Amino acid sequence: MIGSVGVALGALLVAFAPAAEAGGNPWIVREPLNIAHQGGEDEFPSNTLYAFRRAVRAGADMLELDIGVTKDGKVVVMHDTTVDRTTDGHGLIATKTLEQIKRLDAAYWFSRRGPDHYEHGRSRRAYRFRGIATGDREAPKGFKAADFRVPTLRKVLRKFPDTPINIEIKGRTEAEETAEYVTNAEALARVLTKVERQDLIVASFRQQAVDRFHELLPRFGLSPGTDGFAGWFLGGGSPGAGVVAFQVPITFEFGGQVLQITTNDTVARAHREGFAWHNWFGSGDSDAPPTWATLIDYCVDGIMTSRPTKLEKVLGSHAAPTSCPSG
Repeated sequence: MIGSVGVALGALLVAFAPAAEAGGNPWIVREPLNIAHQGGEDEFPSNTLYAFRRAVRAGADMLELDIGVTKDGKVVVMHDTTVDRTTDGHGLIATKTLEQIKRLDAAYWFSRRGPDHYEHGRSRRAYRFRGIATGDREAPKGFKAADFRVPTLRKVLRKFPDTPINIEIKGRTEAEETAEYVTNAEALARVLTKVERQDLIVASFRQQAVDRFHELLPRFGLSPGTDGFAGWFLGGGSPGAGVVAFQVPITFEFGGQVLQITTNDTVARAHREGFAWHNWFGSGDSDAPPTWATLIDYCVDGIMTSRPTKLEKVLGSHAAPTSCPSG
């Protein structure tokens, strides 16, 4: 696809904005989007500009990223609420200023070896991008040191004006920290206040964060939190205002039972009711070609993969069914 679906989707989102208000949903597409989860964190350093550029170049139609908020209120792109797993720093994003975050090496612990691409303690040779961010190693041709640091959301939006982006609001996962998700939703709304793009989706596991963001900026499409999706999936109720897509795993373990979330029937039901369906991969799911082929056959609208280069090859060889709902 070489990003052609993403370009086409961007045009559709602009052209069909009035139709979406009337009940149409341009996120329901004929061929599933190749959505680079964290920019493709198994192939490239998570949530870096280098990863996003490489993923788009490899054919990704959409970028998926995560946001946190610094001590001084700046919105940065990072999956975890701490900087420990992927960078050379330590501590919570919320305890650091933007200037402190900018000094970190966001590719410090990335390795292409083994099942865990961010395993600490390997030999230095395993971390081939380490030191580029700090100038200790030369950047690959066409890239620069800043591409390996933690970017701000504003910078990513500027660098990728024509690439659809999925933005997940993060926060600490303890039950008492719901307030942090809501605070981060408010910070995200401040960043997006003057952004007029139609190709963004905002998501969070916490429904309170999604609801608060929608209160502030209702023009942006949403993926519901866990509560909103569960209400739709289990009870047939509304997933919440502003929802354009469900972003869910294939299976989900609950109460000692494994629930099959993604099936032909659930995808078809979502389409009938006007919602797109995007899959990410939970702990029991395989982010690999056989699974991708099954999802394509289910008529999903997007696959959030950590391996966008490899997914692109499967999308090029495994055609979507001709009977997929068009919305």
